[in-house]
Amino acid sequence: MTKNKHEFSPEEFVVYPAHGVGKVVSIEEQEVAGISLELFVIAFEKDKMTLRVPTNKAIEVGMRSLSSPDVIAHAMKTLKGKAKVKRAMWSRRAQEYEQKINSGDLIAIAEVVRDLHRSDDQREQSYSERQLYEAALERLTREVAAVNGQEEGEAQTVITDVLISRAPPPAAA
Repeated sequence: MTKNKHEFSPEEFVVYPAHGVGKVVSIEEQEVAGISLELFVIAFEKDKMTLRVPTNKAIEVGMRSLSSPDVIAHAMKTLKGKAKVKRAMWSRRAQEYEQKINSGDLIAIAEVVRDLHRSDDQREQSYSERQLYEAALERLTREVAAVNGQEEGEAQTVITDVLISRAPPPAAA
């Protein structure tokens, strides 16, 4: 095992696909079934959860560094796009949205936020639509906040403003 040759280091924010943004707290050795394993210890403050990921499996499971500002800009551009709602059954679409959210891919997450966002004058969302929308929005917000060094509230305002700005302007009288 090579020491200190890691993709991620303590105090660094990372994205774990199934859980979103977390912070590497430490790298520790642990013996599991008689085998010595080196693990990233990742804290997810909001969820009050700690995850241990073997250092040699981190990339394989999709753990990654925070997105670059370019990727954030691309995600914002994605939010401005026109919602793409497929005519498939809701269960199939919900499954696709869930996969995108858990992929850890910020652009895919932005697509879910864009596609499920409802402005005030649109029809009501179902409970499951709202759950998926909020999960995607939370993932997007946390990463935007971490990348931009903002509070989550500020990042959420930026995202909401982008979503609202794409609504067609009211017809001039």
